[in-house]
Amino acid sequence: MTKAQQTFERINALVDGGTAKADAFKQLAGEYGQSTDSVRGAYYTAKRQLEGGTGAPRSRSRKRETTTEDAVASAVATLRGACESIEFELETARERADEAQAEYEAMKAASGGRIKEIAAKIAVLDPTASDEPTKPSKPGSGATAPDATPAVTPKEVKGS
Repeated sequence: MTKAQQTFERINALVDGGTAKADAFKQLAGEYGQSTDSVRGAYYTAKRQLEGGTGAPRSRSRKRETTTEDAVASAVATLRGACESIEFELETARERADEAQAEYEAMKAASGGRIKEIAAKIAVLDPTASDEPTKPSKPGSGATAPDATPAVTPKEVKGS
């Protein structure tokens, strides 16, 4: 049994046991010491193989003469394969979207209490601070909150 097959079976067992698929990927990634994306890739590789795709290129037939019927049959088979690939990609995208939605809901549920705790600490540290939360900036944008306090320089501290 390949590592991808083992991963596929472990993920499915965790999901059948009530674990969200996104959490199952994270848990197995921690156990394997790999990234979540690596575990997810192994899972979907095994899934694709079980559904009949091997990932290996198809060999060409050894016929020397191509008839019209053979050409049409080959074109139809290629187009059907394209439809199957699109359906597989759509299913994979839907599963990823479901996982992302579940992660969002979990983060949203966990964040409310933390935000209130932090706001209470801000109120203790700076009673004049606004109760209005600032809009978050995107990570790495270099932007700061509009009411951010500038850094204190040593000269300012000396005079106090």
